Parts: sequence; C-alpha cells; structure tokens
Amino acid sequence: MALGDSVPFGYRGASAEFSDPENFVGYPELVAEELGLEVMNASCPGETTASFLDITAQSNGCDNSLQSGFGYRTAYPLHVRYDALDQSQVDFAVNTLTENEDVELVTLQIGANDAFLCQQTTADRCSSPAEIQSLAQTIQGNLDTILKALRGHYHGQIVVVTYYALNYSDAFGTATQVLGNGLAQVAAANGADVADGYEAFRARATDSGGDSIAAGLVLPNDVHPTDEGQQLLADAVAAVVED
Repeated sequence: MALGDSVPFGYRGASAEFSDPENFVGYPELVAEELGLEVMNASCPGETTASFLDITAQSNGCDNSLQSGFGYRTAYPLHVRYDALDQSQVDFAVNTLTENEDVELVTLQIGANDAFLCQQTTADRCSSPAEIQSLAQTIQGNLDTILKALRGHYHGQIVVVTYYALNYSDAFGTATQVLGNGLAQVAAANGADVADGYEAFRARATDSGGDSIAAGLVLPNDVHPTDEGQQLLADAVAAVVED
C-alpha cells in the first residue's frame, strides 16, 4: 500500500489526462512490479501532513488549496476509491490495514507540500532558520501521529521515503536534507525503515551542477520526477525492502 502525495501518485502535470489515473505511474507501481506485489496506491496530489490526518486541514491541492476549497480529489479520480468524500488518507489506510491482512509493505512519502505552503505564505519564502525549524517540528509531529496510527493496525514493514532536492547547490536544497533527516528520526522511532530519496538523486544532480531538472530527474519547470527520477526512487525503496 502506497501513501502520500503527488510524488508516489506519479503526477505529471498538464502533460497527462487527469480523468484516467492509470496515466500516472509513480515509484510504487515500479516497486510492486519489481517485487511481484499488487499495489494499492492511495496517495493524493497536494496532500500535506495535516490534511493526511484531517481533510478539513490545509492541503496544497488534494482537498483544498490556498486559493480555493476545491481539490484534486474532488475533480479527478485517484488510483483507489475512498469509502467517502470526507475520509482522510490516514482513515483509509487504517481501515484497509484493519480489514486486509495481506498487506506486505507500506510506503509513505509526505511533507513536501507543507514546505511549499510555507514558501507561499511567508515573505522570505520559508528561508529563515526559525521558519524551517517550525516547519520541521510540524512535519515530524504529524508524521509521528501518522505512523503511530498505522502501527496500531499493522506490524509489517513500513518504508518512509524522503525527498530529493530540486537543486542540491541552493539553500532550500540543504533544507530538504535537514527535513529528511527529521523524517528519518521519526521513522526509526516508529519501527519504520527509510528510503533516502535525497541521496538517490544527489550523484546525478551533482554532475549537472546540482540541478535535478538539468540532470533529467525532475520535469522541466516542475517539481515532480521524470520516469528516470521515479525509477531512482523505486530503486531506493526496493533496496531497503530487499535488505
């Protein structure tokens, strides 16, 4: 079961037809194919750590955005059908884990949209140490709540996937690593493994001056992975599972 935001969803922006979720292939589908598993991808583009827990909380486009109360899940189908329009992602996950004992792996990638909201709502685009610290505390606290909810109903392997940097040579790229380290600490405290998305992209991006877009790992003028980027994330997940 895959959980999270637009990265595991496989979102590709305006280049895809939104009415058919099969047009979106993320690393969960690649991992499932490699490991011989069926995938249940419950991720939602624009999900934040807060909206993952409560759909009335601020998201970055899943159920609402800063601009409107309209979200992706309202307009377009996800990979899976939720039981109700007011069901949160954590509730869907807990219900699934309670009713289905065949889940062998759970992946979770969440938190980037919290950072994007911080950038949109602060004058300095979330660049001060105090803002980054507050952001990290919020993400870590919500992730801890999410993992505890999952662990209450599932004792198998959970893999938390950290984020790549859009540019490894700028300040926000460094902040991405700091946020990832915090996610890893919370994961470990809840008996979850970590697939290091930051390191998965670093070498290729460094060869292109630190730029993940120039390296062909992130779509041009976007924040989402290309097919190559998704494969690197899948490899990082599979390596942890194989270990």
